[in-house]
Amino acid sequence: MLILYCVFQMRNRQRGSDLGLLLLACQVFQLGIDNIPPVTLATLGLNVYLFLFPAKPLLQTCLSVQEAFWYRDWRRLLLSPFHHVDDMHLYFNMASLLWKGINLERKLGGAWFAYLLSVFSVLTGLVYLLLETGLTHMTEDSSYSLQCAVGFSGVLFGLKVVNNHYHPGGANYIMGLLIANRYACWVELVLIHIMNPGTSFVGHLAGILVGLLYTTGPLKRLMKTCAGFVTSNGHYGRQQTYFNSSGYSGYGMPYPPNPHYGQQSFIRRQYGAPYREPYDTAVPSAPSQHPYTAGLSEEEQYAAAVRASLNDRGCRSSLIKGIVHPNEALLKIYSPSGYQRFR
Repeated sequence: MLILYCVFQMRNRQRGSDLGLLLLACQVFQLGIDNIPPVTLATLGLNVYLFLFPAKPLLQTCLSVQEAFWYRDWRRLLLSPFHHVDDMHLYFNMASLLWKGINLERKLGGAWFAYLLSVFSVLTGLVYLLLETGLTHMTEDSSYSLQCAVGFSGVLFGLKVVNNHYHPGGANYIMGLLIANRYACWVELVLIHIMNPGTSFVGHLAGILVGLLYTTGPLKRLMKTCAGFVTSNGHYGRQQTYFNSSGYSGYGMPYPPNPHYGQQSFIRRQYGAPYREPYDTAVPSAPSQHPYTAGLSEEEQYAAAVRASLNDRGCRSSLIKGIVHPNEALLKIYSPSGYQRFR
């Protein structure tokens, strides 16, 4: 998509009549809004909204060493990824986001993907500033500190690295060349800059480096640690999500008296039903609860069914001999080893 954008920019340097917005709307409706995961759709909507109603003019949102570091305008770290130069810049970036976002959000889950986007958006800007500062000192050329970047493409390069990590193998044609997916981001980085020198080579490189920090470096572990710290301190409660090769499954929000979660809720029980400790939903082997079990465990449900049967038939002694312990049946029904917990 970024290659196509460069081709378009070479042919048309002036902004058209919002053709990019029309193309983006057509692509969204062609995919179907219901087929776009919520975080991806919300991110796309935010970019479109800020293009139509920018928070500030581009010269006040673009990111550079001079503006962010020298003048301490750190708000640009948050604003620059979500503003675009023109409608076609927006279109090609958002079309790329749709493809990468659908793949990654379905793979990682909405909460983690939103977390990933937030971290990548800020960290790509920070790495960009570090690279530009390093180039300024190495070359003794202050123009590197004045270069101002804007747009979501740096984050997209990082997402491309992550997507290739989770979906390895395969190859794509880039400008007629068959390139393995694991090298595609590097080839695109060079070709885009050659075809359109006005693009930010350093900004795209920063995105690739952030993606590599996540896939092969310490960033993923650090993100897990931060997420676990926030959760353990009760400031953030999220649904425990599990996945296997066939898709998603989950056990919903936990119930008290689980001390690991700050938000509390209660289970309704039928009158006379005994209290039981709820399943710890943080354990993947815990079976899901059915809304018609009245808050009873499998053993309690089985015992209640036996009592009801004895009361109806009046043949208590004859039925007890045929009882099979419920755990023997559970071993055949539940296979918790088939689930993995995403972290």
